[in-house]
Amino acid sequence: MTESGDVAASRPSAAALRRWRQYLADERAEAAVYRDLARHRGGEEREILLSLAEAEGRHEAHWLALLGDEAGKPRRPDLRTRLLLLLARRFGSVFVLALAQRAEARSPYEEDADATSAMAADERIHEEVVRGLAARGRQRLSGTFRAAVFGANDGLVSNLSLVMGVSASGIANHFVLLTGLAGLLAGALSMGAGEYVSVRSQRELLEASTPDPDTQDVLPALDIDANELALLYRARGMDPDVAEARANEVLGQVAPQLHPPVVEGADAADEHEAIGTGWGAALSSFCFFASGAVIPVLPYLFGLEGLRAVVVAAVLVGLALLATGATVGLLSGASPLRRGLRQLAIGYGAAAVTYLLGLLLGTGTA
Repeated sequence: MTESGDVAASRPSAAALRRWRQYLADERAEAAVYRDLARHRGGEEREILLSLAEAEGRHEAHWLALLGDEAGKPRRPDLRTRLLLLLARRFGSVFVLALAQRAEARSPYEEDADATSAMAADERIHEEVVRGLAARGRQRLSGTFRAAVFGANDGLVSNLSLVMGVSASGIANHFVLLTGLAGLLAGALSMGAGEYVSVRSQRELLEASTPDPDTQDVLPALDIDANELALLYRARGMDPDVAEARANEVLGQVAPQLHPPVVEGADAADEHEAIGTGWGAALSSFCFFASGAVIPVLPYLFGLEGLRAVVVAAVLVGLALLATGATVGLLSGASPLRRGLRQLAIGYGAAAVTYLLGLLLGTGTA
């Protein structure tokens, strides 16, 4: 009885076996996610993603070793990981990387005694690696995409507020429709013009601050004793002694370089890419503001009136606000549901205020 009791005590519990099998399935799926993402990329990013897949393979081997003959048939990964795998195979975009970042952040290994400390540490590092890869994609999207998302959100909120306020005042349906269309056009033009001016101004400021590469042609003619090149480096933020030493070094080289980086990682081309183009930002802002602003007008375009039109407009805009908020949440690595609900609360709050004002003004004029 003692021997059989020892065997029973050494055998993992059914709950532990289920947990290990789920971990095994999830690790296999996560490795597949990184391999699929790697298929859509090249160079360094591809190598990083394949290395992450290899690390997940080591974790898979740990659970296989614990399970031994109890591994059983392959299990399905959890719902989140299955969704991530599907998106990685179809798209391979920054949205998938943002979701993968959140998945790595939810790793249970730190609280699970059956996982090693190295595995828990791996998952924490994986989160930061994926965060870095996602940041590259966010940077590429930040200019035009920022204008698009905020343009759509502004169109939704501002025109819903306008339409609800005017409708609450009790004026005729065709006046509400005309007001909504006028708000759409005026807001879209204003947003487009504002984005164009903003982005163009940023690019012009950046261009004005970028060193002129042709200036290096005058280096051979500089007076070494006066060494005015040191003034250039001091103007860029170097200490006087460091600037003097750097200038002496440059003037002593056969092929001098005039543009040593003052700030690590600073690169004018990358900054231009992050800002985007003026016309791109203006066009996306115009189109997305208009696409958002037309939604509150749709019920009136289809002939709905009164409270029914207000309710339908509010529901349609609410769904759109949830979508834009969730999109921003995905890109930022935050909870899509929380960001969506925040957008919804802000939009409905603004619309409620204007609706109440419309009721008060309509009552006063009656």
